[in-house]
Amino acid sequence: MLPPENIKHESHCMKYAIITGGGSGIGRAIALRIAQDGNHIVILDLQKETGDETLKLIEEAGGSAECLQCDVSDTESVCSAFEKISRADILVNSAGIASIGNVGNTTPGEMDRIYGVNVKGTYHCIHFAVPKMIAEGGGAILNIASIAAKVGIQDRFAYSMSKGAAFAMTLSVAKDYIDQGIRSNCLCPARIHTPFVDGFLEKNYPEEERAGMFEKLSEYQPIGRMGKPSEVAELAAFLCSEKAAFITGSAYDIDGGCTLLR
Repeated sequence: MLPPENIKHESHCMKYAIITGGGSGIGRAIALRIAQDGNHIVILDLQKETGDETLKLIEEAGGSAECLQCDVSDTESVCSAFEKISRADILVNSAGIASIGNVGNTTPGEMDRIYGVNVKGTYHCIHFAVPKMIAEGGGAILNIASIAAKVGIQDRFAYSMSKGAAFAMTLSVAKDYIDQGIRSNCLCPARIHTPFVDGFLEKNYPEEERAGMFEKLSEYQPIGRMGKPSEVAELAAFLCSEKAAFITGSAYDIDGGCTLLR
């Protein structure tokens, strides 16, 4: 929770920041951190309950926020949500799902599921945000990609496909809208310790094996641990701020050395 004194009350410069997947994990951390800079947060999340929990944390810290239930994989759901949003200065595409498997055992249904959320979901939100940004004279888009967009990771075929698409969309949007004041960047995290990691271990490993597997997952990063959502949020807040006004079309590794040191 953010202490109230950390929230800036500068309404004349308040921006509207739309955070997909803002109800938990990295999305929640980013929402809290960008709220800390005095921005109004619009949380889009499939689970309204968890989105409302983030909203409450922001408001308890003296910030401004709203939450809309939204299925980013569904065109009409995203269109309806954006019709309720008065403006869009910042868009962070953090909503995403994972998949384990290679090309041989990834089913067509699984491929469609990952594509729907991670690829179409990112497209949908950019598609409906860009006109609003143009109307305001520009904006900042940040996509949460992954190191899987840059390096080969075993048994992550569908997931890697989707994050590679997020990387490519980042570059395309940066190029197409650079003369309209829209910046587009992405983050490429390695493994971040979120509730998803804990849920994965609980679902797939007996209790006596979880601590060892957690250590193994942590050691995959050369730095020796997983990242923290708050660490990703700090970089995200910078890239979405005016301090990063000269940065567009970039992909930032935040990976404990995975990309260059392995």
